[in-house]
Amino acid sequence: MSYFADSLSTAVALITSFDKDIYHIVITSLSISIVAAIIAATGAIPAGTLMGLHEFRGKHLLQHLLNTLMALPTVVIGLLLYGLFSRLGPLGYLQLLYTPTAVIIAEAILIFPIMMNLTVVAVTSSDTRLVPTLISLGAKPGQLLFHVIKHCRFAILAAVITGFGRAIGEVGAAMMLGGNIEGYTRTMTTAIALETSKGEFEVGLALGLLLLFIAFGINFLLSWLQRAQP
Repeated sequence: MSYFADSLSTAVALITSFDKDIYHIVITSLSISIVAAIIAATGAIPAGTLMGLHEFRGKHLLQHLLNTLMALPTVVIGLLLYGLFSRLGPLGYLQLLYTPTAVIIAEAILIFPIMMNLTVVAVTSSDTRLVPTLISLGAKPGQLLFHVIKHCRFAILAAVITGFGRAIGEVGAAMMLGGNIEGYTRTMTTAIALETSKGEFEVGLALGLLLLFIAFGINFLLSWLQRAQP
């Protein structure tokens, strides 16, 4: 008990003293996850909205595929991308392996189906009178898409935040593709795994507390968005 209490005290001291190494890892992790969330949302939101608005052959199969991808282990994504980005892989010439870009790509792929699936749910759960009303007012396809997204903005934003939360907690693919390089690709989760294995429990605990604080903030924001929905 004394060991844990002492470690917790040291971890809090590292956080409150704004330890340079600790916060550099936090900033790296946040920047990678934010960029990944933006990239994923750029494709997932329009695709999810279109899927929610239209009936087409193969829709149920696509829905099943999205559900499957949401449960796909991150190490599988990391393994596939490692094969593509490695020196002998088909995309090895891009030299992406062990770079932040590789981690961003992995996280964007990981959270894309989550954002798209939640967007589909948001659109299909919206007011059934919305689309007929917009069509009767002469809305063109692009305008229809825009107004549906605007109407479902709180639920869609919640989907984006959920995806971001999933990305910042990612460890498997980030470790495989980023290499956990200090000052370059080391994220909060990979640093926690490394520092704990080295016996630096206090550093790992400090990062864990910061990650917990970020997760709390994400959940608080999600709760606020749910209450804000009309």
